[in-house]
Amino acid sequence: MSDAIKHECGISVIRLLKPLEYYKEKYGTAFYGVNKMYLMMEKQHNRGQDGAGFASIKLDVKAGERYMSRVRSCQQQPIQDIFAQINDRINTEMKEHPEYEHDVALQKKHIPYIGELLLGHVRYGTFGKNSIESVHPFLRQNNWMHRNLIVAGNFNMTNVHELFDNLVQLGQHPKEMADTVTVMEKIGHFLDDAVAKLYKQIKKEGYTKQQASPLIAERLKVYKILKRAAKNFDGGYAMAGLLGHGDAFVLRDPSGIRPAYYYRDDEVVVVASERPAIQTVFNVPYDEVKELDPGAAIIIKKNGSSAIHQIQEPKERKACSFERIYFSRGSDKEIYQERKALGKLVFPQILESINEDIKNTVFSYIPNTAETSFYGMVKEAQNYLNKKKEEQILALGTGITGEQLHEILEVRPRIEKVAIKDAKLRTFITQDSSRDDLVAHVYDISYGSVKKGDNLVIIDDSIVRGTTLKKSILRILDRLSPKKIIVVSSAPQIRYPDCYGIDMAKLEDFIAFRAALALHQDNNTMHVVEEIYKKCLTQVESRDKDVINYVKEFYAPFTAKEISKKTGELLSPEGINAEVSIIYQTISSLHEACPKNLGDWYFTGNYPTPGGNRVVNRAFINFYEGNNERAY
Repeated sequence: MSDAIKHECGISVIRLLKPLEYYKEKYGTAFYGVNKMYLMMEKQHNRGQDGAGFASIKLDVKAGERYMSRVRSCQQQPIQDIFAQINDRINTEMKEHPEYEHDVALQKKHIPYIGELLLGHVRYGTFGKNSIESVHPFLRQNNWMHRNLIVAGNFNMTNVHELFDNLVQLGQHPKEMADTVTVMEKIGHFLDDAVAKLYKQIKKEGYTKQQASPLIAERLKVYKILKRAAKNFDGGYAMAGLLGHGDAFVLRDPSGIRPAYYYRDDEVVVVASERPAIQTVFNVPYDEVKELDPGAAIIIKKNGSSAIHQIQEPKERKACSFERIYFSRGSDKEIYQERKALGKLVFPQILESINEDIKNTVFSYIPNTAETSFYGMVKEAQNYLNKKKEEQILALGTGITGEQLHEILEVRPRIEKVAIKDAKLRTFITQDSSRDDLVAHVYDISYGSVKKGDNLVIIDDSIVRGTTLKKSILRILDRLSPKKIIVVSSAPQIRYPDCYGIDMAKLEDFIAFRAALALHQDNNTMHVVEEIYKKCLTQVESRDKDVINYVKEFYAPFTAKEISKKTGELLSPEGINAEVSIIYQTISSLHEACPKNLGDWYFTGNYPTPGGNRVVNRAFINFYEGNNERAY
């Protein structure tokens, strides 16, 4: 993606169902779980490279022995940093105590990180925060084993202020208003309540305090705790939690906005944000990795049993389509086909833009996640040409000459790798005047790949801000002397902020918004902009469920093609020779390509939860008042 946008997180949970000695005997190491967690996190590193965290719990340890471990990092390569720390600690212990080498019981007792229950997390820093305090997993500690709670997630709550106020009304004093802390404290409150009630009940039955602990672990109903805690959650989430005694859960939001997948056999239970991570790391077929249903939680008890519980009533499924377009790894069987379909379905618009002149058109892509949609686009170009060739050959009939046949068959889509990203180049200078020249060199071009006067079609995942296009890509592509540069977005126009875990919070950042604003200025309709602002203000104190997305009215006067045309004008750098045209995917084609992921609020403004409408209106107020701040 030429304009990188950041996704918040990826999660991994591994529960080993056999004693650690089993893995030592079968796989040669008691650190089987730690090794698998390293691979799970690396296979999801696309979901976050600013920070990473790991936590583990040992089951059935004696009082006084350490049973929880956690390590976090926000170093430049956080996953490697975490596991370097873990390996250093393990190697040090093994070196100092050679007797541990063949004794799994001693390893478990004395070496941290080795355990039956493991949680991994990767994240991008959002809200400008990337300190170690912001890195998951978060830990809520208590001397009662059952009340220890470790939480990590891929989520964003739109109503964090309301959730915070609920905690205050319960008598708590949360240390900050971050949604992770708020969610953890909400679950923690109901966990404390459930443990206290069970303790009273078990004491009534005549058990001693010491006898009560294992009975609490056995009887604790995690799904009931989650039902009470999640009652007022408004957002997109896949959140994982570990309880100190060994229970674990992963909960998914009722609209299915954020993804979650799981796999179970007689050795492990695994949950992750992406299916291919589980498939690759545990070498299991596609069909054996299941998707966690919206509003459901997979709960793994300390005894190793696991079950799916419906925690919240599922709403209309609005799984995030950006997962399919960009964020999730394209190695997933379904995602690979969907990205190819995105390229195929946008082709008719491309054909119109080049006046069907494929012979004098070069097709390429902006590295590298757009590569799959590029294949779909080129295959459709080939299908189109094959049909045209068939018509020409049939029209010439039996009188066709070998020369004519050769000339017809010779025409094929011209495919080149035109733009090459210089991954090592960093724009380290912050002054705009100096920085722009550096930005212009982030991409290299393949000289000679385009002939003077050709059309150049280049496909990207999406066009968000357009900054890199204007300051770098279009300038360098113009050096190839094409007649026309057609930049194709496999995603529709991004018009509205996200508030469920993607770092897109300000309206004025979006090139589609700036294009619509320019059209209002061109058409002398700025009074409409003011009216929308006033309407948004009237709803500031309204309950979320009563709020209407008035920002839709900002785009209503213009067609998608008009906004695309104006986008092309705004992104054309001064002095460029080629004509610049911008093509976006249509909403209907997006839905056709990704039929199971119809979450399209950033394109349509149709938010899946009431909190989304409040966020978009607040974003418009911020824009109008010149407040350079996030809307949530």
